[in-house]
Order: sequence, then C-alpha cells, then structure tokens
Amino acid sequence: MKNIIKMLMMVLIINTSLFAQQHSLTGKVLRLDATEVLVGVTVTIKGTTEATMTDDKGFFKLKTNRNLPLTLVFSSSGFETKEVDIQSTSDINISLNPAILPIEEIVIGGNRIATRLIDVPVTVERIGARQIVNAPASSYYDMAANLKGVDLTTSSLTFKTISTRGFNGSGSSRVNQLVDGMDNQAPGLNFFVGNFMGLTELDVDNMEILSGASSALYGPGGMNGTVLINSKSPFTYPGFSVQVKQGVMNVDKSQRDKATPFYDYSFRWAESFKNKFAFKIGGQYIKATDWLAHDSSNYQRTGTIGKVVPGTRQSDPNYDGVNVYGDEISVDIRPFLQGAGNANPQLGPIISPFLSDPQNISRTGFHEKDIIDPETKNMKLSGAFHYKFTDKLEGILAGYWATGNSVYTGNNRYVLKDIKLGQYKVELKHPNWFIRSFTTQENAGEAYSATLTPIFLNEAWKRSFDPNNIAGSWYPQYTQAFLTQAAAVFQKEFMDALNAGQSQQQAMTAAQNAILNNAQQFHVGARAFADQGRPVPGTAEFNQIFDAVRKVPIPKGGLFVEKSQLWMTEGQYNLSHLVKVADVIVGANIKKYILNSEGTLFIDKPGNPITFNEVGAYAQVTKKLLNDVLTLSASGRYDKNEDFKGQFTPRATALIKVAKNNNIRISYQTAYRFATTQQKYINLNVGEYTLLGGLPWIMDTMNAKSNTIIDLGTMQPFVYDELKPENMRSFEIGYKGAIADKLLIDVYAYTGKYENFLGRNAVYVVELNKVFSTVLNSNTNVKTHGYGLGIEYALPSNFKVFFNGYSDELTDVPQGFQSYFNTPKYRANAGFSNTGLGKSKRIGFNLVWRWQDAFTWDGELANGAIPAFHTIDGQVNYKFPKIKSMIKIGATNLLNSYYKNGFGNPEIGGLYYASFGFNIL
Repeated sequence: MKNIIKMLMMVLIINTSLFAQQHSLTGKVLRLDATEVLVGVTVTIKGTTEATMTDDKGFFKLKTNRNLPLTLVFSSSGFETKEVDIQSTSDINISLNPAILPIEEIVIGGNRIATRLIDVPVTVERIGARQIVNAPASSYYDMAANLKGVDLTTSSLTFKTISTRGFNGSGSSRVNQLVDGMDNQAPGLNFFVGNFMGLTELDVDNMEILSGASSALYGPGGMNGTVLINSKSPFTYPGFSVQVKQGVMNVDKSQRDKATPFYDYSFRWAESFKNKFAFKIGGQYIKATDWLAHDSSNYQRTGTIGKVVPGTRQSDPNYDGVNVYGDEISVDIRPFLQGAGNANPQLGPIISPFLSDPQNISRTGFHEKDIIDPETKNMKLSGAFHYKFTDKLEGILAGYWATGNSVYTGNNRYVLKDIKLGQYKVELKHPNWFIRSFTTQENAGEAYSATLTPIFLNEAWKRSFDPNNIAGSWYPQYTQAFLTQAAAVFQKEFMDALNAGQSQQQAMTAAQNAILNNAQQFHVGARAFADQGRPVPGTAEFNQIFDAVRKVPIPKGGLFVEKSQLWMTEGQYNLSHLVKVADVIVGANIKKYILNSEGTLFIDKPGNPITFNEVGAYAQVTKKLLNDVLTLSASGRYDKNEDFKGQFTPRATALIKVAKNNNIRISYQTAYRFATTQQKYINLNVGEYTLLGGLPWIMDTMNAKSNTIIDLGTMQPFVYDELKPENMRSFEIGYKGAIADKLLIDVYAYTGKYENFLGRNAVYVVELNKVFSTVLNSNTNVKTHGYGLGIEYALPSNFKVFFNGYSDELTDVPQGFQSYFNTPKYRANAGFSNTGLGKSKRIGFNLVWRWQDAFTWDGELANGAIPAFHTIDGQVNYKFPKIKSMIKIGATNLLNSYYKNGFGNPEIGGLYYASFGFNIL
C-alpha cells in the first residue's frame, strides 16, 4: 500500500512539473490605427511549426512547452510581418501595419511549402480575400484576366477557362485546377469547368496561379499552368456572412429583345467550438440571361479544318453558319437532278448545265438563340466539418456540389443543361504531412449537343430523304422546286430567242445561260418551297419537336448520358524536421477513372463503363546556401497511366537574393499531359464528320483492314502511329523586387519547346464515304517564348497604381499546322485604386483597363480572326467597419463595347451591378 501511494505521489509530481513547464501565450492583434481587430493572423513560434491563428475577435491562444524567452512571428495577407520577443506569459497586444506592397503574402503553390510571394522561385500570381472585396470584377474568378501572363476564355457567363503562356481554349486540358487540394476536373471532360464547381465567393481565402509548366509537383496536365483555390478555415473565419449582388446586362438590346437582370446571392456560416470542433456551410446562386454567340459568317470545313468564306444563307446554297446549327448536313443534289431527267427526258437540256460541278445544298439551320435556353444559372452548395485531434492534427470532412445551365465550346457548342457535379473528401492534415481521399461525381443531366439536336430536329419535321416518302422528303422537294423555276425561265428564254430569229441551237445556248445566271434565285425559291412547314422557333410546335429530339440519347438524338467518376487518394510528407541538411518533401497519389456515357460520348456500353488507373509520386529537395543568399531546389515526378508508358518530369530552380526583398529567379521546368479521356475514347458524330479517339480501337471502327483511308492533310494513305504523351520543356529567368517599400517590380522571360503535340487530323474512308477526325501526335516540334513586366506603385493616402504588359508567341510552326495556340501576341492591363479615402477611410474605388491584340483562333468548332479589343472595369464602395460590411456599385466592360476572346464564342457586353456584403471585411 505504501509503495502504491509513493508511485501515485511520483506521478502527481511529474505531471505537476510537466504542466508547470507548459506556457499559454495569449493576446490580441489589431490594425496599427486600432480601427479594427485582425482575423486570421498566423501566430508562429519562430523556427518551429507551432502556430495558431487569431479568431473573429482578434484573440489568439498558443500553448507551448518551450522555455521563455522566445520569438513570435505575426503574419497576415495584406499586412507587414512582425516579430516580437516574448519574455513572459502576460497578455500580448500587437498591432500590424498594412502592407504597402504584397511582398509578405504567403503562397503554397510555387514549391508546395509556405513561402513569401517575393521569395517564390517560379512565376506565381496571387489573389487574396481582401483583393476580392475591392475588385470591380463581377466574380473573383474573373479577376484572373487582370493578372500578369494570364488569359481568360469565355464560353458562357458561367463557364470561363484560365490559361497561361498560350494554348487558350474553352476547357483547357493543359491547365490543372485544384480546389482545397482536390483535382477539380470533370472526369468525363478531363478538364475543369471554370468556377462552375468551385468555391462560393465568400468562402475563398486565396487563389494562386502558377504560370507555365508545373507537372513536376502537380501531375499530368500542368503544361500551361496550375490554379490553386483555397477556402477559409472555420476556425479562422467564424461567423455569418451574406452578399447580395444584382445588376443588368444586354442594356443596348443588340443580343436580346430587352435589358436583362443579373442575380448573384451568396452566404457563408461558420462556427468554432473551443478551437476543437468547427463547421461551415455556404451557398451561392447566380442567374442571368447569357451572352449570345451569334456569328453568322459562312464557314467551309472538312473535319476540324476550315475557314470563313464569302456567302450568306441567301447567296450560298451550301451555307454553313459558324453559330448556326443544323446546316451542317449537306448533299450534292446531282443524283436527284439525274433522277428527274431519267423520269422526264425533256428536262435534259435544263439539267445538263448543272451536272458538271457539285451542287452541294445544306439544310436550313437554326441560330443559337433559337435552340439554347438564354437563362444561365449556377447554384453551389458546400459544407465541411473540422476536428482537431491535437493542436497539430486536424481532420476534415467536406463536400462541394453544383448544378445549373451553361455552355461550353469544343468541337461544337455543348449545352450543359441541369448538369450536376459533386466533390467529396476526407482529409487528415498535420504541419508536416497530409493524406486525403476524394471523389468527383459527374451527371450531365439533360446536356445536349447544339449541333446534333438541330440536325435531328430537321429530320423530325421533314426527312432529308425518305425512300418510303420521296415526294415528302426535303431534298427531292428542293430539286423539284429548283427545276420547276428553271424550266419556266428556260422555256421563256428559248421561245424568245426563236421568235427573235435565232437558230434552235442558239436559242438552246441562250436559255441555258439564262438559267445559269438565275440559279441563285432558283435556289432561294427551292429552299422556301422545301422549308414549307418548318417549325418556327418559340412556337409550341417547335418546342415539342425540339424537346423530343434533345431528350433522345446520342446517336439517335442530341442527349449526352454522362455519369463519370474520379476517385483519388494522395499524401505528402515534409521531412524537413527529420532531415537537417535540407528541406525535403515527398508525395504520391493514385487516381481511378470510371467513364460512363452509355455509348453516347465514349466507346463504352450501357452497364459496362470504361475504367483505368493512374499513379504518381514526387520528391523535392530545397537547400539554402551562402547565408540564405542562394536557395536551390530540385524536384522530380513519375506518373504512369494504364494506356501509356510512364513519364518522368524533373524541375530545378534557383533563387538569388541580391538585396532585401529583391530576388532573381531561374528555373528549368518540364511538363506533360496524357491524352484526355475524350482524346482516347470518344466516338461522336457531330454532323459533317465523326470524332474518334486516338487509341488502336479506331482502326477497327474504320475497318482499316478492308477499307481505304486517306489522310486529308497529306492526301496520302493514312498510317496509324501509337499515341504518346505530349511534353514540353521550359527555361525561365525573372526578377522580383521591392524598392523603397513603395515600388514592386516583377519581370520575367521564358522559352519553351513542345514535343509530340496532341492534335486532330481529318481522314476520309472511301468505302464509307465518311470523314473521321482522329487524334494523333504531330511530328512537328513547336517553340514558344514570351516575357512579362508587372509594376505596382503605392502612392500616399492609400492610392495605388499598377501596370502589366506581357507577350507570348509560337514559332517554328509549319504552314497549315493547327497548333490551337489561340493567344494574342501582346496584352496589357493597368489599374488605379484606393482602399480608404479621407479621414474615415470608408470610401474606396478601383478602375482597371485591359487590352489585347488581334490574333487568329484555331478551334475544333471553327477557325477565324479575333479582333483587338479593350475594356474598362470599375467600382466605388462605402464601408461600414463596425459590422464589417460594404456597399459597392460597379461595372465590367463599362463602355459596353462588345468583344469575344474565342472564335465561335459569345460576344461579351457590359454588366452593371450593385452589391451589399455583410460581415465580409
């Protein structure tokens, strides 16, 4: 008994001693002028990973077993970092000075570890929560268009695609986007759908954009950038926030019959309990009448190759409008003419002048406004539970779900009607490591092809040719009406010539010349006759037929059945606390794709989806030398996709400190991408041709063993070659520095080389009389180079100006090669702003000007010229500091000068809005 009492006393003494050694550091952080408490300030014990954050009242509490004195580091986006020596555990009251320049902002993306923005060894652009609040853009995602070296392609108000250093497009397979660490791609598309499935605006903490090659750390696809979007922690940002934004679009009625409203409502609610358990929920709803793609230019195409040619629906019988759909069906009517001549030999002299050349006639199409619901909408819901098992180990269970209507431009305009996307993850994270598993679930809803649906609509109201009802078929009716008009003119001219004393042969020649000269008039009349009974857009008859065909799955209708999935597990470990000679991180991941289109998009069958796996691993070593003057890093990644050989991508960087907050950066980077799911498995008829993937199965589809296949690019027999991953190498040098704490300069130049370029090629199968578009690697190696300059200058009284100018160019491109570079050579933007005018500092404003040069667009839908344009965005605001709220009035494209940034994409006009945000500052 005495021994037990002694043991209990010893345990009590030991525990008392341990508790006596633990210190609880508490305090409050304010803005320097004490006008507001600062939320989300990171408080770190210098030289350690022990850290905490201030709560919604500016308070912090940090427990440590380390002996005093020690140094605390206080850092927050938009404020200068401050170090404070701590001698005792008494309350610590700290004030932070607003940063004049954004040199202290912390980014993760540059090398997967927390680094000051000015110290990142590669080019990274960052948008923080404070910038979002003060931006004139209608959404935080649109702000990317005003960053140095970044382009934004608009397919719809709710579908925008970020890219850097060229190869812009609607839905980019050369850019990765990660939301809270999750690959944000839609698995069936194999690329991210803009911000459709992203974060709600009130939940965005920051967005980082890595320019150029980034596969070495973030995996396949990062050839032209990686976008990292991170949400706010409920521990750091508790409370209820709401934002109401309403506006007006289409004010000049050039696209729609009247001005149309714009709605954007969002909320966020988060709570933390004893800094142990926290949750958050959020939602956002956007609704508007979308911008309209209405280019009626006449387009001549063969597969994905084509050009704009003269002609209109009235002047060209074979007219095919860029944004007119259903007119892709074209038939040479000479067999119908010959059939009529065989039935009535007396028509021979009338028909013969039209038999020497093809008489290609297209069906009458429908404009985009007639077949796409103008209402675009996007509803996002998200939620998360956070639990701290210890001060350093946190568990997260999160879900992100989105639905709505949008439009994306690929090989045609795809209408994403009632599409649903969800991402769900579970994660454990520690200052030194994390492991997460997530899934992406995609349901295309009632998505349909804007090209195929009108084709089937035309066939539904009147067949092009029905052997069981020839007289009621469109092309026979067209031919009959054409010949009826031609016969009347022929007869009149023939008799007039005879009556004028000409010989019978002379009269015949005169009559035939007359019908040739009046052929255009005959075509117009023939179309009007064949189009009798054509349903009028907007009528009940039209809607009934249209809805019927768009709800029938491909290949018999326009509906996509798409319920694909992505499953992924990944982890990372920072070994820096174990390896003292350098900072070392390692990581690995595994992905599983399940493609389920029931044969409407891919070569899968109902109940038998396509599955394939992808694995990857990476490592990075970073070493500081010469008293931190030189920082070197080297990283490498290996990935293996089941359909391709493994790929290794190295990266090396150097950061040279030439003075305080002045650095030179040098990097060599590599990147690659596997062919996308569609480039491997697609089998889709888009009207004039059929899209195929690039794997060996396509040879069976075209029956290559028996059929003759001609490469339309070379007019030689088609030879299949094994598909390989596309890869690139890039070298960059740059400088970033702060001068006199007022001027920030960022300049870079780069060069890159692309090999095994993935693209499409048109082939013709003689026996089938069909054109197919297949995926292949180009033997041509193309090069890119570019440069950029960014200047930011802080003026007195919170005024600030900035300027960005940048250029990207593709070289060594053979004549006729389709690169899809789609990038103007020169772009620039500039801004003038103030975040707090006057004594109260409650009034703010922001003006941004943007310009880009003209360029030629290569697209799978169409190729054409994009004119140069410039826009002005602006906003003024008034703040209510006590309730952390703001009223804002703003406009994007203030002058309402319509422009488009992709051929076949909509023209974008002015959007004018007013908003009120509660608890957003």
